[in-house]
Amino acid sequence: MTPPAPTPEVSRTAPEVTDSGGLVKRTAAWGSRGGYGAAAEGVGCAGGAEAAAFTVLLSPPQSRHQKRARAQARLRNLEAYAAQPHSFVFTRGSAGRSVRQLSLDVRRVMEPLTATRLQIRKKNSLKDCVAVAGPLGVTHFLILSKTETSVYFKLMRLPGGPTLTFQINKYTLVRDVVSSLRRHRMHEQQFAHPPLLVLNNFGPHGMHVKLMATMFQNLFPSINVHKVNLNTIKRCLLINYNADSQELDFRHYSIKVVPVGASRGMKKLLQEKFPNMSRLQDISELLATGAGLSESEAEPDGEHNITELPQAVAGRGNMRAQQSAVRLTEIGPRMTLQLIKIQEGVGEGSVLFHSFVHKTEEELQAILAAKEEKLRLKAQRQNQQAQNVQRKQERREAHKKKSLAGMKRARADGDSDAEDPGAPPEAEGPAQQEEEEDEAEYFRQAVGEEPDEDMFPRVTKRRLHTGPPGKKQRVKERRPDQGRGQDGGQRPLKPKGRPRGPRVKPGYRGVARDQSRGKPKKRGA
Repeated sequence: MTPPAPTPEVSRTAPEVTDSGGLVKRTAAWGSRGGYGAAAEGVGCAGGAEAAAFTVLLSPPQSRHQKRARAQARLRNLEAYAAQPHSFVFTRGSAGRSVRQLSLDVRRVMEPLTATRLQIRKKNSLKDCVAVAGPLGVTHFLILSKTETSVYFKLMRLPGGPTLTFQINKYTLVRDVVSSLRRHRMHEQQFAHPPLLVLNNFGPHGMHVKLMATMFQNLFPSINVHKVNLNTIKRCLLINYNADSQELDFRHYSIKVVPVGASRGMKKLLQEKFPNMSRLQDISELLATGAGLSESEAEPDGEHNITELPQAVAGRGNMRAQQSAVRLTEIGPRMTLQLIKIQEGVGEGSVLFHSFVHKTEEELQAILAAKEEKLRLKAQRQNQQAQNVQRKQERREAHKKKSLAGMKRARADGDSDAEDPGAPPEAEGPAQQEEEEDEAEYFRQAVGEEPDEDMFPRVTKRRLHTGPPGKKQRVKERRPDQGRGQDGGQRPLKPKGRPRGPRVKPGYRGVARDQSRGKPKKRGA
């Protein structure tokens, strides 16, 4: 029976990709409600457009209440995601190839609530990482480092600590664990949800053990056993504490649920891969005797891993209220950790616990007194700096007020450092104005053109502002001796037309300059 095609929520069309041979590919993906993916391929030269064309189904228009409900649901999902713990996993210092690969494997364990493509440069300090982690909502740092003697693992809680430092006595990478298994089960869908954390043997062994358990629990989101969806639990992280050796066993497993109560042949039929029955005469041979199956394919199940499912689980035969077996397959990495010390802050601060260094009560009191003295001196320096800043600010304000008062007094007294522009034309005497008029008149007679406005500004302004507009200006009468030279002779008449020869411009106070040579010459020469 063919299932009906569901109505997609949102239909999206991927962009066209054309290779060198003219092959056009298009892909349509369905929305979050489910559906079947559609793909079409065609050759662009012959019938490619018809083969590649497909209908993109649009979702029906949404009402106002539907839009509001979906917006509220998205907001709730974002808030729930932000409330979950997030982590950074990286290495510090010269770690080496194996330790860097171990950090990538640990990052794989922490998925999806971790930065998968995080890159830390050598010049980045721990303070830089803390500054970046705040806006991103990161709550934990998992840092691996290597020294000449051992490999260390630090677990930090942001933003105020504490910091747990472990020594890695033994570790095995994912590739080594997978290669040692005959059959392994690991795929990408297992890393879509965080693993299930299992803490074993964390009993009343001291406050440091209780603090370790709390730190590991806060690494992953909490689970409500009454509302959890079993299909989201695909992995398991086991941390076992050994009280005798004071070591932690770090193990990572893949979870598989299979039905029980059926023969080995029936289990083989329920699997995704169909068995090879080429040597069988009838299917009853497979169901009755399990012929053709190896002994390793039938794993022993017992009371230790058989349980009744409270809900249906993905897989063939895993129904609700049915007996099923839970099987674990290790997928790595493995680590054997030993707690070294616990610090109060993020990478620094007072040591709350140390496995190898034990101090007496008097030493602890001395350390506490020294720390208090250090804090007191720091507060004193901060207060002194604040007072210095305040005093400089007051001095600056007083200097500013004093400068403004001096500037006001200078303006009131008329004393200023600015250049004196000189007296206005109205304040000058009539003798100086008549002298400039004579110079302007001489320039007209010698050159035959009107002088520029900037050469005799007072004469020009006076000519512009005297008399009503549109009325001809009165020509000044010439004195009898105005047209005679210095020797009493008659001045030569002004030639008509444009004068020839070098152009002469008047200089200062009746001195003219020759532009061709630049030497002053007397007027009338």
